[in-house]
Amino acid sequence: MELLLVSLASVLAGFVDAIVGGGGLILVPALFSVFPSTHPATLFGINKSASVWGTGIAALQYSRRVEMNWATLLPAAAAGFSGAFLGAWTVTVISPDFLRRLLPLVLLAVLLYTLARKELGRDHAPRLAGRTQTLVACGIGAVLGFYDGFFGPGTGSFLVFLFVRALGYDFLNASAAAKLLNTATNLAALILFAWKGHVWWHYALALAVANVAGSLLGTHMALKHGTAFVRVVFIFVVSALILKTGHDAFLR
Repeated sequence: MELLLVSLASVLAGFVDAIVGGGGLILVPALFSVFPSTHPATLFGINKSASVWGTGIAALQYSRRVEMNWATLLPAAAAGFSGAFLGAWTVTVISPDFLRRLLPLVLLAVLLYTLARKELGRDHAPRLAGRTQTLVACGIGAVLGFYDGFFGPGTGSFLVFLFVRALGYDFLNASAAAKLLNTATNLAALILFAWKGHVWWHYALALAVANVAGSLLGTHMALKHGTAFVRVVFIFVVSALILKTGHDAFLR
């Protein structure tokens, strides 16, 4: 029964992650609920062992239908991998608790900005090119990679927002780019958790298959319905993240 419950959560997490990120909002609480006495690092390791496959498959699916700027995105993914590994190491030394009260406020600012700028992310018009675009993308990858390894909630949604706001991508192209970077950050965190022995491999395979199933469905929906659909899902997911992280920060 435990495997069935977390597998269903993994399907839904993969679906949401494939569109705008935020799947951890679904799978991580489910793991904590089903396995309340398990060490948190092990549950985070199980989550990463599933999500890395979902985001990886989503990135592959997007790359077949959306034009990917590999010269920019591959260095950015490498920066994200390095940042996530450093962040995961840092969290073994410094507690991330100080971010809990700040995160819902940052997410609220992102939501209000997106709602106020109705044209934001509607058209794909990259405002930077060449080395400048690559450097900015690498900066986004390194910073949010570190955040993902150190704390994590909302990483995929932050990636989408920054690719839209800083680089001028539309929501569909931003989501495609975010999937590639998020795969790299998930992989870095998974390597560290596995190295420390915090992955239940007998659960990892089943959750990975479930996450990929959800990811394929989410990617199909995003590609079928386009930028407007992704924007609506983005607003919904960020709103849910605000409620969840706000509750964790101020009401617990």
